Amino acid sequence: MPDPRIARLRLIRTPSIGPVTYRQLIARFGSAETAIEALPDLAARGGGRPPKVVDAGVAEREIATTEKLGARYLFLDDADYPPLLAELDNAPAAMTIRGDLSLTKRTVVAIVGARNSSAAACRFARGLAVELGREGVVIVSGLARGLDTAAHSGSLATGTIGVIASGIDIAFPPENRELQESVAQQGLLIAEQPPGIEPLARNFPHRNRIIAGLAVGTVVVEAAPKSGSLITARLANEAGRDVMAVPGSPLDPRAQGCNLLIREGATLVQSAADILETIRPIDPRMVRSPAIPFDAMPPTDPGDAERRAVADLLGPVPVAIDELVRQSGQPPAIVATVLLEIELAGRLERHAGGRVSLT
Repeated sequence: MPDPRIARLRLIRTPSIGPVTYRQLIARFGSAETAIEALPDLAARGGGRPPKVVDAGVAEREIATTEKLGARYLFLDDADYPPLLAELDNAPAAMTIRGDLSLTKRTVVAIVGARNSSAAACRFARGLAVELGREGVVIVSGLARGLDTAAHSGSLATGTIGVIASGIDIAFPPENRELQESVAQQGLLIAEQPPGIEPLARNFPHRNRIIAGLAVGTVVVEAAPKSGSLITARLANEAGRDVMAVPGSPLDPRAQGCNLLIREGATLVQSAADILETIRPIDPRMVRSPAIPFDAMPPTDPGDAERRAVADLLGPVPVAIDELVRQSGQPPAIVATVLLEIELAGRLERHAGGRVSLT
């Protein structure tokens, strides 16, 4: 019997197929094998050529490398996929992990902040992690220098999750190699990128969505107005999670991001007790059934008139999918199918906030 991971990885690693598209394909066709067979017809309906699916040999070699590194795959439809993360529309279709996955079933809080953080902020973040750990809370962060390092150091003994923007075999920054290995041995290490991939700048926002998605709430300790930490906070807010921030001096540029978050409605945090008060009672999604079924997507086949009704509304400016449903007058299933066809033809780009545009 063929390894089902091979077909899944072939689909996931195909460049034009992102997490949203993968979820829709599996929801419609039931398996990666069937979805791959359907790609040429779907792309033709969308007015283009089908994406070049990754060769089976490439997927087999990646699986062998991952297993050699002592890691394993976690797919979106696996029963032990973290429930809160699966709530995201763009939840990772596959991740490689090392360590204790059961940590994701406990209450998880993200602690993030500046890489060039002050000594006082690092000490405060480490103290928060220690105190929250005593209360059974698991800490998730991004294994960057500065605040992330402090958060992991404070929670290593009680439960910590590190999410990295590289392959699971790459340590970044290099000085955190030992800490990253400790997280994998004593906690949980997660990577969305395949082994061997360096931490490219474009991958950090993807990492940040995983951090925000795993947690019931995100605490920003110190951050500049335009920083990755604020991206994580924004993603947490979009996912309906609690956003908390530690206030700082208006004279310190590293505090401006936190003060801005508080002004915009984030919960002001001065102690671990403030965080515990905010996140409790536990989000009910944390205790639901561990099975994460894909939403059913009926095998809808739009006619030419229905395709035009949706396609004519698209342009280079991103538009919300809900707006396409409203203006086209078509059912959501029809709109989703037309967008899927156009995307597989290489003519559609998906943006944050459920928006799409023509390439």
